[in-house]
Amino acid sequence: MKRKQFLRGSAIVGLTTAIPALLKAQSGLYETGSGRRVYRILNADRTLVGTLPVLRVFAGNHDDYVSPFVFFDEFGPVTVKENDKPLRVNAHPHAGIIPTTYFLSGSGHHRDSLNYDFQIGKGDFMMFTSGKGAIHMEETGKKLNEDGGLYHGFQIWLNLPSKYKWIDPSTDVHRMDKMGQIETNTYSANVVLGELFGTKSKIDLLSPAFYFHIRMKPGCKLDIPVDPAHNVFVYVVNGEVETEGRKQIRQNQVALYERGESVLNLFSAGDSEILVAGGRPLNEPVFSYGPFVMNTEDEIRKCIADYQSGKMGNPELVDNFGMK
Repeated sequence: MKRKQFLRGSAIVGLTTAIPALLKAQSGLYETGSGRRVYRILNADRTLVGTLPVLRVFAGNHDDYVSPFVFFDEFGPVTVKENDKPLRVNAHPHAGIIPTTYFLSGSGHHRDSLNYDFQIGKGDFMMFTSGKGAIHMEETGKKLNEDGGLYHGFQIWLNLPSKYKWIDPSTDVHRMDKMGQIETNTYSANVVLGELFGTKSKIDLLSPAFYFHIRMKPGCKLDIPVDPAHNVFVYVVNGEVETEGRKQIRQNQVALYERGESVLNLFSAGDSEILVAGGRPLNEPVFSYGPFVMNTEDEIRKCIADYQSGKMGNPELVDNFGMK
């Protein structure tokens, strides 16, 4: 990507609202109760980022119901053949946010203008705290390109509170030993961020947020405690789950919930895999321009000027080193 080229509005993509599917047969949840109410169910949209196929779950919209998150892509699942050309997103800037990457399968290669160059793989969680601005490149990893296999995971952006928008950028990779693990007869969970049923992640954050990867077995019912003032959303990776009012959330749909209740009710009649995420809303203005998310238009203009003048780094240098 040239310094003066990046997609204006690339983080703003219209999504389609799904008509909630209501279960007519016997349900695993009460039809009424005191749990969180669904605000809206959305279908994820297929698109390409660079040469990488993604499902865009939300992007720069519905902030009242997803903050402190602002953007959610599921990349893949896609099968990479042995010795295929890497799937790649060329060097591009970010500012004002923390793009996070979590791998379910395969491996990735990250290189940035902070002189980080590494491979990440299944179960790893990367946080690219962009702050006042930095550039990174992403592509499928060396092992995956050599051996072939499935490439699958999530890039979800955490918004930075206004007081942290201009901090120095940093890059951190967290392995599974920093996350909380739960194994029961009815479900398993990886507590990537936050706390679930007393099991805590060891990953530090700049504002309260949670991020749970949960696999539910047939007949599993979960009543997940949530701070009444915090947002929560549920994305179905595989299978389908039932929530309040006998509403179904199907594969590649996200349910956004209203605030005000302290429990989230979920039921899975079969095997299912979900992400549950949310946190304390930032309640601050959001101005976005592609990969920049700030609080004012003037801040966006400064980001553009900083990127074009090279203060965030050189995209050609980030792109043009050989793969390690």
